[in-house]
Amino acid sequence: MSLPFDLLFLSIATPLAVALIIALGLPKALATKLAYVGFGLPAIVAVYLWTQFSSAPQIDTYAFKTVYDTGLSSLGIRLVLGLNGISLSLFVLAGLVGFAAGLYAIQSGAERLNLYLTLLLVMQGGLMGVFASVDIFYFYFFHELALIPTFIMVGIWGGRDRSYAAMKMTIYLTLGAMLSLIGLIAIYVKSGAETFDLIALRHELLANPLPVFAQKNIFGLLMFGFGILVSLWPLHTWAPLGYGAAPCSAAMLHAGVLKKFGLYGLIQIALPLLPLGLGSWTWVLVSLALGNVLIIGLVTIAQRDLKQMIGYSSVMHMGYAFLGVAAFSIMGAGGVVLMMVAHGLSVALLFLLSTSIYHRTQTFDLGQMGGLSQKAPVLAAFFVAATFASIGLPGFANFWGELAIFVSLWKLSPWVTAGAVAGVIISAVYGLRAAANVFFGQPSEEFAKIAEQKPVVDLSWSEKIPALVLLVALLFVGFWPKSISTPLNSALEAIYPAAQSAVPPIVANK
Repeated sequence: MSLPFDLLFLSIATPLAVALIIALGLPKALATKLAYVGFGLPAIVAVYLWTQFSSAPQIDTYAFKTVYDTGLSSLGIRLVLGLNGISLSLFVLAGLVGFAAGLYAIQSGAERLNLYLTLLLVMQGGLMGVFASVDIFYFYFFHELALIPTFIMVGIWGGRDRSYAAMKMTIYLTLGAMLSLIGLIAIYVKSGAETFDLIALRHELLANPLPVFAQKNIFGLLMFGFGILVSLWPLHTWAPLGYGAAPCSAAMLHAGVLKKFGLYGLIQIALPLLPLGLGSWTWVLVSLALGNVLIIGLVTIAQRDLKQMIGYSSVMHMGYAFLGVAAFSIMGAGGVVLMMVAHGLSVALLFLLSTSIYHRTQTFDLGQMGGLSQKAPVLAAFFVAATFASIGLPGFANFWGELAIFVSLWKLSPWVTAGAVAGVIISAVYGLRAAANVFFGQPSEEFAKIAEQKPVVDLSWSEKIPALVLLVALLFVGFWPKSISTPLNSALEAIYPAAQSAVPPIVANK
């Protein structure tokens, strides 16, 4: 690939530039047209780079690597962009979910639409930067850039309890970000490499590993810091409240992509650089992760608000990912990445569909719905498919992530594996119950009155297209997992030398 410009930089700069132009007072009609470019180009670039990755030359497992001197090189900080097999799939996830969320936002008719699109575009630019960054300073910087608009959007366009939700999100996520930053700075200082470049740090710490005590403490900082950002139990309470209050597109981007920052940091940074650090925290992490799966799973069953249920289910499924981290194997880490991609697509789709349901029923209360499939069969089909994906039904991407994690856990403990598998049953209970309450059975009196006043229509094309983008991606990975697993296996085998002989790759390269 010989292009006169850097596609990775373009995918980051385009949404940020479009956000700036819109913020300068562009008329609404032009702003919405330009927003299509801001959300569409990163998705196109991400898919294109995915198709070119296997044939692109690689340096230390990274392809498309470019270095920019930002004037901070004396501090060991440079903007280094590149993709390896781990970041590639998440970069594509950010592009696709951002595109779907952007399409939905453009057609949403939200008040102060220009500001709404501006903030969403800043989030999109930050998310593309998170997974394209090889320098861990900019990895953190782009996360913060994407995080700030979340608080603002919840506070302005949020629903019930939005002020409290925005405040709680700010407190928790700021705390998590600060702990993470301290851990990243500690790696920089203790390594002696005098750089934040992940490749250089990896080489330095492979030749001169940190003492076990230092690895233990730094890993603990990153585990709890990233854990708060990912909603590790019991530090999760900001997530369901925040997602319940957040406007649809913000919830799609945050739950679908931004929340993966912490897990990605553990897989890409913490485990390879601090392999001995996990040993002291393995059973702490396992215990907390099972809290996500079992305790939060039961809390999810008790929910009667559809959007809150999806928010809690997102927290629950993060428990699987943390268990995969605790397994510390190529299969476990690969399963976590597959799980992140699948969960990001499915939870974004569920938030989109739940908002579409609200527009037709004027409620998120599961007890006040029923019979919607007769009025909106396409919406019902999408919701049932998204529910099956979330449960982990074969044919969807989620199945492969969960399977790989469960297999990797068996070596750690059959009892832990049994606890994790119980989560599948819990997911089926609340997921299928929600689908039954919303779409099947006798319509409630409240819904019947609403339908009389305003006839219910099926999904419009402005809703179908973003939903199709997400559903097709879920099915594509579900039927062809090697599209992710082949580059992923290569990267993990290169950077997890201590785990290479533990278990076979996540999907056999046959």
